[in-house]
Amino acid sequence: MNILAIDLGKFNSMCCFFDTETQEYRFWTAATTRFYLTSVFQNNQIDLVVMEACGPSGWICDLCQELGLETLVCSTNEEAWRWRNVKRKTDKDDALKLARLAMMGQLKPVHVPTHQGREHRTLVKYRKTLDQRINRVKNSIRSLFANRGIEIDRGRRAWGAGREQIDSYRKPLADCSMDELWQGELDIELTQLDSLSEQQTEVERRLEAIAEEDERIQRVQTIPGVGRKTAEVLVTALDDVNRFDNARQVSAYIGLVPRQYQSGETDRFGRITKRGSRLLRAMLLECAWVSLQYNPWTRATYDRIHGGQKTRKKKAAIAVARKISVVAWSMLKHET
Repeated sequence: MNILAIDLGKFNSMCCFFDTETQEYRFWTAATTRFYLTSVFQNNQIDLVVMEACGPSGWICDLCQELGLETLVCSTNEEAWRWRNVKRKTDKDDALKLARLAMMGQLKPVHVPTHQGREHRTLVKYRKTLDQRINRVKNSIRSLFANRGIEIDRGRRAWGAGREQIDSYRKPLADCSMDELWQGELDIELTQLDSLSEQQTEVERRLEAIAEEDERIQRVQTIPGVGRKTAEVLVTALDDVNRFDNARQVSAYIGLVPRQYQSGETDRFGRITKRGSRLLRAMLLECAWVSLQYNPWTRATYDRIHGGQKTRKKKAAIAVARKISVVAWSMLKHET
């Protein structure tokens, strides 16, 4: 069996051609481009292509499927990939280890969403990116006024009714004197803010149109307290719900299960693993807090877990977030 193990890089990737019968191998540096990798796949006898899960692995996996090649995309978070106390770590070493682990069957494959699923997931994440950029610009604008002792409205009011006060200080940078340069900076920041706000509105409009046509998002939204944004993140993160056999696998995939420390008679649980999508965990936790006002079931679950103890309220909210994700998975799996 001929295995091609690829240690993917942003510009160049290290290819390891490994023969499982003779244990012989050779290396080849390839450009991480569609044209170059296509020539590598077509000009060599390959039975299995192995790579780690990362940014380029999506389109490379699609390319292998187009060429009829068997592909294995593995997660580098598994125990087999935890190399400690190694004296040398190079791209060639990683590619060779990848090939040998594939030969021994010690690599656990990960789910690769379809091209449309990856694009939808990317757009959902990009909405969060735009939101963070807008917040950074707003904070920069506030610092311009704070550093000069000028008081403006606080909270959302500053960007609504108080926007007129902020605009009154803006001035084109070319028209500013030496004492007014900050007003030119304010003008540039406000221009960026308006542009980002328009882009965010366009992204929201597109995501809303996609949600109206996606039955999965509409189904998850029927959970009291779960809105469109949370449903979008849930659906895009879980993708193919049939790959999970039970609720424990869903909870572990999201990273809302506790770490376990066991040795001899010691068996204790620590903080949550925090594996998987950070955005999904944040949205689920926020949804858990909000759903306490609209969902009697989540309120009863929350009260039962924390038992009136203030130190357990956050733990109870995390537990509610996990239960919401499990309920959503069950609804998607059974289409109910």
